[in-house]
Amino acid sequence: MDSFWNRCTSCYSSLVNAPSHDCFTRLLQNQSSDTDSLWNEVRKFVTPKEGYMIVDDTVLDKPYSEKMGFVRYQRSGKHHLTVKGIGLVTLVWTDGTTVIPIDFRIYNIDEDDKTKNDHFRDMLDKAEERGFNPEFVLFDTWYASVKNLKAIRKKEWHFLTRLKTNRLVNPDNKGNVPLETVDIPPKGLVVHLKAYGFVKVFRIVSKDGDTQHWVTDVQDMDESKREELAKKSWKIEEYHRGIKQFCGVEKCQARKEESQRAHIMFSLRAFLRLELQRIKSRISWFESTIKIRRVAVTAYLKKPLYTLN
Repeated sequence: MDSFWNRCTSCYSSLVNAPSHDCFTRLLQNQSSDTDSLWNEVRKFVTPKEGYMIVDDTVLDKPYSEKMGFVRYQRSGKHHLTVKGIGLVTLVWTDGTTVIPIDFRIYNIDEDDKTKNDHFRDMLDKAEERGFNPEFVLFDTWYASVKNLKAIRKKEWHFLTRLKTNRLVNPDNKGNVPLETVDIPPKGLVVHLKAYGFVKVFRIVSKDGDTQHWVTDVQDMDESKREELAKKSWKIEEYHRGIKQFCGVEKCQARKEESQRAHIMFSLRAFLRLELQRIKSRISWFESTIKIRRVAVTAYLKKPLYTLN
């Protein structure tokens, strides 16, 4: 990236000493289409043989987009509606405190014919290739297909996820029944998950009556360990909030796919800097971004580029 900026010196204005709009456009359009640049930057901040990997997706809202790359109608967990946006699937690493994005994919099934579950397995394969051996892989109901669970088992990794209430299990060797009909004690129950094998299931009922079924391949897991891992899995939701509120991942209005992909890449790399600053100085993402804005606004007020007549 630095070499590109050096090539863009002609774009700098002699009056304000700032890069032109075209310079930013070319920067976005000249980035690699893979995620290696993200990995090359984050690799020194993770411990591949330890920690936890979390996979989840989010929709980058693009409600007013017209002919914008990667934008499609898709279900949004935030809005609980079908909305226009870009589907971003991310793999993050955490030690329980730090959250580091290590890989991502853009949901673009019309062109690459890959579902979100395909991206899920692709990222786990890439993580294994890069030397990861996590304590657990954590993910949501959407990714709890038998094919995905078997892919994790093949790597000899462990998982914790949630299952839909209609998934078929065999609790007593008498035949498969929907999970919601099984009597599950507070300490959990070992059952046979159809087409997969034996797993341990926990039923969690919230105060408002909402029921969740958590499942793991570790058959001797107790409730305290499940609760600990469930809290760690929430880290990716904090990450989604961070890249949207503080890194502007939804703000790019470029039409070309390569520009949108590059903008997402830069947003994730910006998040890395905020997260490292948070760990090092205990300054929140919010305070770090406010400090940057304060400096920028102060500098502008001292020497405004544009003024009203």
